[in-house]
Amino acid sequence: MEFIDGNLQLKEIQKLEGHTDRVWSLAWNPATGVAGIPAMLASCSGDKTVRIWQQPSSGQSSGSWECKAVLEETHTRTVRSCAWSPSGKLLATGSFDATIGIWEQIGNDFECVATLEGHENEVKSVSWNSSGSLLATCSRDKSVWIWEVLPGNEFECVSVLQGHTQDVKMVQWHPFVDVLFSCSYDNTVKVWAEDGDSDDWHCVQTLGEANNGHSSTVWALSFNSTGDKMATCSDDLTLKIWETDRHAMNEGCAPWRHCCTLAGYHDRTIFSVHWSRDGVIATGAADDAIRLFVENTDGSVDGPLYKMLLKKEKAHNMDVNSVQWNNTETRLLASTSDDATVKIWEFASVP
Repeated sequence: MEFIDGNLQLKEIQKLEGHTDRVWSLAWNPATGVAGIPAMLASCSGDKTVRIWQQPSSGQSSGSWECKAVLEETHTRTVRSCAWSPSGKLLATGSFDATIGIWEQIGNDFECVATLEGHENEVKSVSWNSSGSLLATCSRDKSVWIWEVLPGNEFECVSVLQGHTQDVKMVQWHPFVDVLFSCSYDNTVKVWAEDGDSDDWHCVQTLGEANNGHSSTVWALSFNSTGDKMATCSDDLTLKIWETDRHAMNEGCAPWRHCCTLAGYHDRTIFSVHWSRDGVIATGAADDAIRLFVENTDGSVDGPLYKMLLKKEKAHNMDVNSVQWNNTETRLLASTSDDATVKIWEFASVP
């Protein structure tokens, strides 16, 4: 490990093994890890399965994660993305078989209660809005779909958004308002909002190279805890920070502006970025490393706006595909890799 700030470390708590192919993505269940409910996360893989991992009891972070369920026989190809609804009751999974699975925990089992069809080919990402009333999906077919959640585990497609010219890698709802963001192989991030008069969704802003955007595939994006800043990561080896007016955002949709570019820290594609609730940005990249960044608050006017806190070399044996901070225990980070493992990390002071 290379320390930028010698007082901090990313300590591996446990390696979760069981997948037999690369692990693409993971999601922490937001309703767990609080009030004595054991923390739970889902991971999805090229082995066509989703695994549900859980701590036996709260407060035991050391070597205590177990696989509680394996969700299989629904998807026929790679499961690329997974996301829990805000209530933690439903899990959405997106697969290269062009379908989206909706899973519900019933007792100790997880049942597939709905299968959503419509995309022409691989589904790359799934995301719930903050109220759990809408689900967004995207695909290699260049489209973004918005589904309305109806009673009885019914889902209705309310909009098909055509705007990207290439494979759409990720969709992500804003944490507080119903504004959707998508990033693509076409090097752009698009911002989608509903037209209040017609209920149609449309693109209200495109963040591309013309406005200081990325020059290659945009793989992922993440918001800070207040929802007025966004980080994006790319095949162009940079991390970009964007900002908007928080008060205008609460009114609906405000334009996003490029704030700064973090270049020179990565020498391979950055696949994943996630912003913790206490302000630490984690990245996972094709060089097998995890890096942590924070806003630079040392007061120098000319210095960089963000700095690297630490770089965890060889965090995995192969590409790091996803990094996700826990939503309640802000020092817990999980990562997934082409090496078929999930790792749980603790961001902590050196003893």
